[in-house]
Amino acid sequence: MTAKPAQWRLMTKTDLPAVNTLAAAIHPAYPEEAAVFAERLRLYPQGCYVFEHHVKIAAYVVSHPWHDGAPPALNALLGGLPAKPSTYYIHDIALLPQVRGLGAAVEIVARLAVQARAESLPSLSLIAVNGSAGFWERQGFVPVTDRMLAAKLQSYGADAQFMVRAL
Repeated sequence: MTAKPAQWRLMTKTDLPAVNTLAAAIHPAYPEEAAVFAERLRLYPQGCYVFEHHVKIAAYVVSHPWHDGAPPALNALLGGLPAKPSTYYIHDIALLPQVRGLGAAVEIVARLAVQARAESLPSLSLIAVNGSAGFWERQGFVPVTDRMLAAKLQSYGADAQFMVRAL
């Protein structure tokens, strides 16, 4: 019997406990309630994925259409998605150390870009944290300085940067 290859697949409700555990372990400085992940999955399931590695979930991504230049606050429920979104927002991507360097993050970012184009959105956007800006720059994202976002970014830490990738 051959081992199942590592792969991204759409997230399901049954994955939420594992996603919450990963979020707490990978992003302890950015805690979010379980309700945040459950709501994102309910509102936009086609933007929520998990990465299975050795039959365990080792990474996840949560993303959805949103308003350009107005990222949601950390640990906040959305209530709904905008009727006329103007960007595709990557809310969270987290990988356990053992799967970093396998190309999983690059693969899912490419998949999210395809999804954004399918939604006729002109850009991807995110808040880079934990020194990840270099990775995002290699994926075509550029930092955007906006004084109106300064207060929101502070809740994400001193190195937080709002970044955008035109499609």
